[in-house]
Amino acid sequence: MTLQLESMSLSPEELNRLKQRAFESEQLLSSLKDELEELSSLYVSKRNHDLTIRLTHENAALRRQVEEQKNLLNKIELQNQVPQVPRPPFPRQAGAGMCTSAAPPAQAEDTSPKEENKPAKQAKAAKKDQTKKPIGETNSSSNKQEAPVDISRLDLRVGRIVSAKKHPDADALYVEEVDVGEDQPRTVVSGLVRFVPLEQMQNRMAVLLCNLKPAKMRGVTSQAMVMCASTPEKVEILDPPSGCQPGDQVHVEGYIRNPDPVLNPKHKVFESVAPDLKTDSKKIATYKGIALHVPGKGNVTAPSLTEVQIK
Repeated sequence: MTLQLESMSLSPEELNRLKQRAFESEQLLSSLKDELEELSSLYVSKRNHDLTIRLTHENAALRRQVEEQKNLLNKIELQNQVPQVPRPPFPRQAGAGMCTSAAPPAQAEDTSPKEENKPAKQAKAAKKDQTKKPIGETNSSSNKQEAPVDISRLDLRVGRIVSAKKHPDADALYVEEVDVGEDQPRTVVSGLVRFVPLEQMQNRMAVLLCNLKPAKMRGVTSQAMVMCASTPEKVEILDPPSGCQPGDQVHVEGYIRNPDPVLNPKHKVFESVAPDLKTDSKKIATYKGIALHVPGKGNVTAPSLTEVQIK
């Protein structure tokens, strides 16, 4: 295998590009796995729903057949002059007499259960109202998922890369320990080996996307993403304004910050927002042309790249 690679004469740039693609492929596979699990769950729910509908239709058809047979029987009885006896709408209780000749007793039997059932109906209605509260909470969660897809859904925070080292099983990846203002540092895997020397990864400030779903990268679980200004040839870690502390929140004017606890890969929120994340002509990081900033401290910037995508 070594001889074959040497005969291919790959340049360092081509080799790093292949490694970067392998890293992106792993991210895609993780996302596809999550979508497959979601689709499996939806399939089971749909199958149960379809079964319920089919049984409901069959029950309705059976009720119609019973009514048709009852009507046919009544017609035959009338043709043969069989006396028609009115039937009480409620089942008789055990031991009750066959009271069919006098109307008043039957009427008394009809009204009594209805009066007795009023408290039961009220209790049932109250219980139904109580059960609606969790449903309301579920709807609230659903409304959260249906919120506008924009940068307000992203949890962008200032962090300090406390330490960084090479990934033990991937030459193109760093494994960092990052303080984002929580009790414990987060482990973050970044494909920056080609672009940022290891010594420049140590004890530096950065901006991180903190509500991505954790994903394994070559056996190491990554819990956030370092935000960078990026071109195919050059990648730069975004710089928070001076004076920031780990955990400081990044805001965009006009978008009230309301991040999801965890971004659902199926909804592709970040993928929808990312095309509008760019640096401007002054190296300021922007969303739809509006600066990313830390209130009271200043704007997020790139070291040198202008008018490029932020990833």
